[in-house]
Amino acid sequence: MSPSAPPVLVTGAGGFLGRHTVRELRAHGIGVLASGRNAEALARVAGPEETIVSSLAELPAVRRDVDAVVHCAALSTPWGRRRDFEEANVAGTRAAVAFAERNGARRFVFVSSPSVYAAARDRIGIREDEVEPGNRLNEYIRTKIAAEALLQDALREGRIPELVILRPRGLIGAGDPSLVPRLLAVHRRIGVPLFDGGRNLIDVTAVENVALALRLALTAGDPRGGVYNISNGDPRPFRALLEALLARLGEQPRFRRLPRRAAWLLAAGMEAVCAALPGRPEPPLTRYTLCTIAYSQTLDISRARAELGYTPEVSLDEALDRAVADVRARSEVAP
Repeated sequence: MSPSAPPVLVTGAGGFLGRHTVRELRAHGIGVLASGRNAEALARVAGPEETIVSSLAELPAVRRDVDAVVHCAALSTPWGRRRDFEEANVAGTRAAVAFAERNGARRFVFVSSPSVYAAARDRIGIREDEVEPGNRLNEYIRTKIAAEALLQDALREGRIPELVILRPRGLIGAGDPSLVPRLLAVHRRIGVPLFDGGRNLIDVTAVENVALALRLALTAGDPRGGVYNISNGDPRPFRALLEALLARLGEQPRFRRLPRRAAWLLAAGMEAVCAALPGRPEPPLTRYTLCTIAYSQTLDISRARAELGYTPEVSLDEALDRAVADVRARSEVAP
């Protein structure tokens, strides 16, 4: 990509992955337009002339020449209202496509999710084609599958010339708003549920490695809708991973051993109750969460290695160190 090329639009640039992606692109001489709703968050990663303060719905009205679009923005949570997921993940993707089409984007790079593989069984070395299109475990999964289909349709119709889709697994690192904070909150409150002795394998990814993969996807990979799993390629037993995290924080592990079937029935019951309550509060345990912590799920990343040239640069242990340092720093400044 030449220095004179138009910039790359990064949606969700004020978020966890978006911030790291902006830094990765700029560190390699790639011009960036940082898009998002939070002006203060955008100001931390780019100057005023390099930002677009806008909701996804408003984005198609913006006129700025771009070389490509990296679509990071999404509503990513195991629980919520259907209309909120539809608006963020389906309508939002449709708006990003409209922006790309109207502003001459050469390529559209989409951040999808390996949650589309989620199931209540062990799955080792999952390949990109092993998706069940009818997966309705939660609204996040349903809308991510729908967004991928929407993009493949836009590619076939010629609305976007090139498309590459990434499915990064379990992002961790400095600024992680979800994985590590959720685990720590549950651990400190009631103890973390443990199934099968915690021997189930968990795949996670340093956020810097996902940003690297997104940069590579701007110029490499199959432009005809190629899909790529991304992880650190270092799956570890759930218990060992959690103990490594807690040891860095100087905390003693607190585990609660539960049978899978009983936990599944409990989670299903909690979901039914919470869905009927005013405001639909998030259940303490969901079936999707159980799929991620009670069963082995690892990704085959050989296609990303071969076609994107992807090789993880930040090790899992380095990512844990950075996540813990960030947790400590935030706790020191908290009131």
